[in-house]
Amino acid sequence: MTDEDPTTRPEGLTGVLDAIATAVVNARAMPMSSSVLVNRAELLDLVDQARDVLPSQLSRADEVLADADAARAVAQADADAVLADARAQAAALVEQEAVVVAAHERAAQIVADAEETAERLQRDADDYCDRRLADFEIDLGKVLSQVQAGRAKLAGRLGVEDA
Repeated sequence: MTDEDPTTRPEGLTGVLDAIATAVVNARAMPMSSSVLVNRAELLDLVDQARDVLPSQLSRADEVLADADAARAVAQADADAVLADARAQAAALVEQEAVVVAAHERAAQIVADAEETAERLQRDADDYCDRRLADFEIDLGKVLSQVQAGRAKLAGRLGVEDA
């Protein structure tokens, strides 16, 4: 038996369970036994109260779980979006890095090709100049021969007139 007024309804499932526990603790003990005498009507009323409270408590728990699931789903979606964005940025950075590396490699190849072309043009220019100078040398040799022949002829005439 409990000291509480049976018309007073405990608040919530926890309150009903506390009232049942209090009723059992405060119940009169049977002599030489661990059994107690409880007021059947009082305990059945408390059990009925627990049954009445339980659906609303379960509904509220379901609402809390649904809210938690919704919040978790939103957080998961946000996390997935952040992760996808981070992956996209990482891919873009890697691609940019690859583009920069490829550009440097291409630039180095262009410079090497230009240097090779410049060396080839220099060799071709030197060969051209050498051929022109050789032709000029031949022409000068011919002119020299003609000059020498002309001078010899003049020397021959000068020598004939002197004699």
